Amino acid sequence: MKNIKKTALVTGANKGIGKAIAIKLSKQGIRVIGTSTSQYGVQAINAYLKKNGFGLILDLKDTNSISEKIEEIYKKKYSIDILINNAGAKLDKLLIQMKNKEWEDIIKINLTSIFYISKAVIRSMIKKKSGRIITISSIIGYTGNKGQINYSAAKSGLIGFHKTLALEVASKGITVNIIAPGLIKTEFIKDLNASQYKNYLSKIPMKRLGTVEEIADAVIFLSSHKASYITGQTLHINGGMYM
Repeated sequence: MKNIKKTALVTGANKGIGKAIAIKLSKQGIRVIGTSTSQYGVQAINAYLKKNGFGLILDLKDTNSISEKIEEIYKKKYSIDILINNAGAKLDKLLIQMKNKEWEDIIKINLTSIFYISKAVIRSMIKKKSGRIITISSIIGYTGNKGQINYSAAKSGLIGFHKTLALEVASKGITVNIIAPGLIKTEFIKDLNASQYKNYLSKIPMKRLGTVEEIADAVIFLSSHKASYITGQTLHINGGMYM
C-alpha cells in the first residue's frame, strides 16, 4: 500500500448522508473513495474531497461490476479499511400496484449489493485482521411502512445479514454494524406534503428531524478504535420514534 493512511469506501457519497459521512471521515485524516451513479456526482465528490480522496462511478444494480470496481481500487494500491454502505433507493407503491421490476431493483440496490461489496472487501480485511463495515439502514426495516414493502423487506434483510457476518469475522478484528436513521433532513423526504410531514413529526418525541451530521457522527464513532468491542448491533438514531 502507498502509506499507512486508512481508506474508507463510502457509497452514495455525492449528496445527503453519504456526503456528510465522507466529509467527516476526511476531516479525521482518512482517505475517502466515494461512489456515485453519474459522472456529475463523481465531480461533486472530487470537488469537496480535494486531495484527500476521489470519486468513482458505481451502479449497484449492476452486481457484476461491483467486484470489478473493488478490484480497480486494490490495483491502485489502496486498501479498504472502512466500508460504509450508504447508497440506497426507494420506489414506493402498495404491493398490489408494485411492478416486479420495482421490487427487484430496490432489493438489488438496498440488499443484494451489500452482499457483493462486503464479499469483495472482506478477504483483505481478514488478512489485515482489521476492518469496519457499517451500513446505513432505516427505521422502516424495523417498523414497516405502508407503500414501502420492497424498501422495508430490503432493510429488514440487512439485519440478518449483518448479525451473521459479524459472527463470521468477529475473531478477525472486524466489526460489522448497522445505523438505522429515522426521519432525516435529506431529499428522501422532499415528496412529503404538509399533512404527511406533520403526521411524521407528531410521532417523533423530540419533535424535530435528524440531521445528516448526526448520522455521520455515529459513523465516525463506529469506525473508530473506541468502538472496537461493538459488533452485530444496530444503532437507532430517530429522536425516540422507535425504541
